[in-house]
Amino acid sequence: MSHNVILDSSGLLVLLKNEPGADILEPLLGRIVMSSISVCEVAESLLNSEMTLQECQESILPFISTIVPFDEEQAFLAAELKKQIKDYDLSLADRACLALGQTMKLPIYISNKEWENLQLDEIDIKLIL
Repeated sequence: MSHNVILDSSGLLVLLKNEPGADILEPLLGRIVMSSISVCEVAESLLNSEMTLQECQESILPFISTIVPFDEEQAFLAAELKKQIKDYDLSLADRACLALGQTMKLPIYISNKEWENLQLDEIDIKLIL
């Protein structure tokens, strides 16, 4: 049985742009879970490239099995993470992704090299490069 994984916004952009690391992520298709905040971040990026909202949705949605709404538990975990990892300049979307991984106990696939040395209890980070 296949297990779900969490993908951060940088990972989804790797898939969308077929960048290096896409080959690592392709076998995960059908099992990808993302935070609604991370999806928003990718959508903003695509919409800034003159894509329409419909084109943006049609580009993003086929890659994601489940979009998880950002809830109360994740909100407080993301806030706490800001304090724990103050040496890293992580966005709200980054912290929402980490909080989702922590609450769902799923590995997080990311392509952001800045996260390479990030060590957090109960969060399994997989770097795609």
